[in-house]
Amino acid sequence: MSAMRVSPFHGAPAVRDAHWSERNGMPVAFHLGDDDFARASILGLVDLSHLARTGFKGPGAAGWLEGLGFDLPPPNGWKPSTAGGLIARLATSEFFVEDVTGTGTVATIDRELAQLAEGVYPVPRQDAALALTGSRVNELLVQTCNVNFLDIGEQAVVMTLMIGVAVLVVRQTIGGLGCHRVWCDPSFAPYLWNTLTEIAGELGGGPVGARVLVER
Repeated sequence: MSAMRVSPFHGAPAVRDAHWSERNGMPVAFHLGDDDFARASILGLVDLSHLARTGFKGPGAAGWLEGLGFDLPPPNGWKPSTAGGLIARLATSEFFVEDVTGTGTVATIDRELAQLAEGVYPVPRQDAALALTGSRVNELLVQTCNVNFLDIGEQAVVMTLMIGVAVLVVRQTIGGLGCHRVWCDPSFAPYLWNTLTEIAGELGGGPVGARVLVER
């Protein structure tokens, strides 16, 4: 029996008393309190590390993905996937895929990657993943990174630093709510989460359960 995965944010003080629910082999802080939805309307931090994701790169990656019937995003852009998630293109020859509902797109791509197509190389994705949602998100972003997201297109992929941590950011709608998705190396996750929690608290928000975005 394989060991259960654990979110990089799992040990954060703000989620220790959460109501947990297993998803994709990982405990998820699904319910953090009766005020989850009210707090999320102001500024909510949601741990979505449990979502299925995969990656691949190489000189043949774009043609291979197109051959599977997927629409290619432009360089440094993304398109929605059929599983409610996204297919993001990092520069020109690397792709990042995540599902929100089910594991259809990720499972399909991982199955095809196992065939070892020429010029296509798997890139394991064990990212810490979170979402920022609410009316005061931009105030937090202004304090933590030097990108003006108000000037960024809806389907742009941004690679930048957030409080000194290298992150990948996109603007996405999940469960009918707009949010900024953030991915980072799991080794930096506790520092990122705790710092963002502190800043969000000063703005009237904080961590909320995953229920505000998924399986509503």
